[in-house]
Amino acid sequence: MSSSKINWSELFPTPFSAFIFVLYIALFVNQGILVTASQKEGSKYEYDIVTVVLLTEFLKLLTSIILYCREHTFSSLVQDSVKSRKVLYLYFVPAFLYCLYNNLAFVNLATFDPTTYYLLLQFRVVATAVLFQVIFKKQLSRKQWLSLILLTTGCMLKGWNFTVQDQSDTKDKNAAHTKSTSITLDINAILIFVQLMCSCLAGVYNEYLLKKPGADTHIFIQNVFMYLDSILCNVFLLILQGNLSSFSIENMGKIFHYKVILIMINNTAAGIVTSFFLKNMNSILKTFAAALELIFTAVLSYVLFSIPIYLNTILAISVVLFSIYLYSQNPVSNTKTTKTSPEEKETLLEDV
Repeated sequence: MSSSKINWSELFPTPFSAFIFVLYIALFVNQGILVTASQKEGSKYEYDIVTVVLLTEFLKLLTSIILYCREHTFSSLVQDSVKSRKVLYLYFVPAFLYCLYNNLAFVNLATFDPTTYYLLLQFRVVATAVLFQVIFKKQLSRKQWLSLILLTTGCMLKGWNFTVQDQSDTKDKNAAHTKSTSITLDINAILIFVQLMCSCLAGVYNEYLLKKPGADTHIFIQNVFMYLDSILCNVFLLILQGNLSSFSIENMGKIFHYKVILIMINNTAAGIVTSFFLKNMNSILKTFAAALELIFTAVLSYVLFSIPIYLNTILAISVVLFSIYLYSQNPVSNTKTTKTSPEEKETLLEDV
């Protein structure tokens, strides 16, 4: 496709898919801001992050059951779950990956400011593209690969320092929010790498389950499978850490702070929306949606936390935006095995 115009009809086949795209970006931008806002001095958390992730998965599970039971009976939920139990077992793979991803999100947001964090995560795009080709047997065009490479290049620009900063001024103005923004071969680089690999592996495999083995399974039942498996993974992580005392009255009191509750509610909505995103679009477009989060995150981080925007950040965002424009001219087809039912669309529009 040689046209230089944005191909809106292939990017967003329906108004519903466009709505999901915008909502996905808004929720994930908000998540990074909320997690940063919940930190205390020195980028520390007063609450146990694994417990927060576990409680969030319980909330997601409850939400999925309620949304399903609005149009169906609880007995049909049990019957359909038993009928699709093979899909339940398959969901252990993305559930485990998302378990690691969600816990590492807290760890890495304590190391990097939100803008840097989201930029670094964009390194996942090439890995996602390769996995997408292998799993769905769909070859990407040269223009699509060029846009992905540019997107990765834009992320690399974030790690380069083009300006000489006044150290005393930076220390006075940003002491509470100073983060490491350089990529070094240390534990922080390893953790961000593990998180982005979890993201791309889980995203593509989750899309595969939604469109292939679980194509005939209701999307909310698939969400129930995902969150049941994720709860088991998080419980295993707590046992592995020997951190069962995290359910003490003192710790639970810290978790039920309004900022932490907002994190859990927002993450729940983001999880539900992600399943609709992957069912109606694809994991390639999901990486570009994640890249668009950068602009809003950079602006909000500056306004809310006085985190400065330097030249390397501006250049990185510019290259990322151009890569998104290039991709939009020739996007990967959003064709899927089954269509989202009208009742699923109506439920999401009313409740998320």
